[in-house]
Amino acid sequence: MTPAHYSRCRPTSHTRPRKRRSAVRAAVARLATVGTISVIVPCLNDAGFLAACLEALALQTRPADEIIVVDNGSTDATTAVARAAGARIVVEPVRGIWPATAAGFDAASGDLLARLDADSVPARDWLAEVERRMSAADRPTAVTGSGQFYGGNAVLRWIARNIYLGAYFNLIGAVLGHPPVFGSNYAMRADAWAVLREIVHRDLADVHDDLDLSWWLQPGMTVVHERRLVVGVSARPFDSVAGLARRVRMGFHTLAVEWPAWPPLERRADRRRGYDRDDASRAQVSAAEADGDHPAAA
Repeated sequence: MTPAHYSRCRPTSHTRPRKRRSAVRAAVARLATVGTISVIVPCLNDAGFLAACLEALALQTRPADEIIVVDNGSTDATTAVARAAGARIVVEPVRGIWPATAAGFDAASGDLLARLDADSVPARDWLAEVERRMSAADRPTAVTGSGQFYGGNAVLRWIARNIYLGAYFNLIGAVLGHPPVFGSNYAMRADAWAVLREIVHRDLADVHDDLDLSWWLQPGMTVVHERRLVVGVSARPFDSVAGLARRVRMGFHTLAVEWPAWPPLERRADRRRGYDRDDASRAQVSAAEADGDHPAAA
């Protein structure tokens, strides 16, 4: 990827493309197994949903090493609920799901950053599945799953899962050339975030954070869609036509931001070149392992 690609999204005077490319290579080359896991939950006036989310996290067969609730300006009992559950509270005054999520990622100490929404209800083995998939031989940068919608009526839940989420994974996946992450249910490596935090539109409240993050994954960074990784998600955004329309408009706006900054065909070409280099690196690693040598972690 050329320096221009890095400057498209964040064309600031302090951008250092050469150092950033080195950081990308280091993140892609990391072969260490999964260590600690931080779970990040942004929240704005969702104390009731948050309580259920944190209760589900407390029942995980593989406990979280750290749970961070990002208070995005709540006036309800959000902080009290988080404190009672033993979660760490991070305050982000800039309203918006992306600013709140990014603040949580920045504050997290884990090797893996697992992401839920306040209304997400993970299954008991959610973190165990995250750990299992991220420890697999292909060492993905991120793993994501789908949502099992609750609330509303059966028709709304079917529309949410099969049309809304189906279009997201299938259409956006076709544009990107790989699965996008779903904001209510994913995890990624902290070293990847160290690179991406300077590239994504983290300060924009009017873009879908998961689509933005997916778009700016660098060459060699991979996403796997794990179908066993399913969380409960509230169907409330689909309770009204206005609510659904707002999310769709936001999706088109996000595409309008991303498309000219890194056009899909150019993006695919850049990522293919990145994969070629990564394949060569993996071949060298395999040869070294065959000789009895083990590569050091980058």
